[in-house]
Amino acid sequence: MSIVTRISKCKCSMICKNSKFLRDELQELESIVDPVHRETKNLTDRMTPKALFTKKHKELVKEGEKSMKETATSCTVVGALIVTMMFAAAFTVPGGNNGDTGLPIFLNEKAFKIFVVSDAISLFSSTTSVMTFLGILTSRYAEDDFLKSLPRKMILGLFTLFISIVSMMIAFSSALLIMLDGHTSHFAFQYSNYLIHLDAISLPC
Repeated sequence: MSIVTRISKCKCSMICKNSKFLRDELQELESIVDPVHRETKNLTDRMTPKALFTKKHKELVKEGEKSMKETATSCTVVGALIVTMMFAAAFTVPGGNNGDTGLPIFLNEKAFKIFVVSDAISLFSSTTSVMTFLGILTSRYAEDDFLKSLPRKMILGLFTLFISIVSMMIAFSSALLIMLDGHTSHFAFQYSNYLIHLDAISLPC
C-alpha cells in the first residue's frame, strides 16, 4: 500500500507544478488500488491509500490550483472582451439602419446574414466560455475535481473560446465585405501596390 504514496516520485520533483500531472497521478492511483482495499488502512500510518495520497501531494494540489486559476483568469478576460465587442456589434450593424423602417440597410445581403449568424455564435459561445471559466475559479479544488470535473470544464471553456474567436473573425470579415461593397477589387489593387512599394524600399542597394 505504501507504493501508492510514491507514484512517479522522480516525475513529481521535475514537473510538480502541473494540474494535468495531478490528474494523471489520480488516474494512476485509481488503477493501482484495488476497489476492495480502498478503505483498508496501512498498518504503519493507519491511513487509507487516498489519505496517504492526499498527505503526500498537498503541494502538488496547490500548484495545480494555481495553474488552473491563472489559465482561467486569462481566458475569462479574453472571453469578456469578446462578449463586449460582439454585444456592441449587434446594435451597430455595418451600413446602419433605414431611417423609415428601422431595419438594417443591408438586411437582404448574404454577407450581412453571415455577419448576424457569426456575431450571435461568437456572443453565445464567449458567454458560455466566461461562465465555464468562472465555474473553474469558484471550484473547491478537491483532488477528485482534478480527475474529471476541472479538466472537462477547462476543455469546454477553451473550445467555446476558440469558437467565439473564429466566429468573431468571420463576423469582422463579412462586415468588411459589406462596407467595401463594390470596391473590394480596387482596395485589393491598392493594397498590393503598397506591398510592392514597401518591398522595393526594403530591398538592399
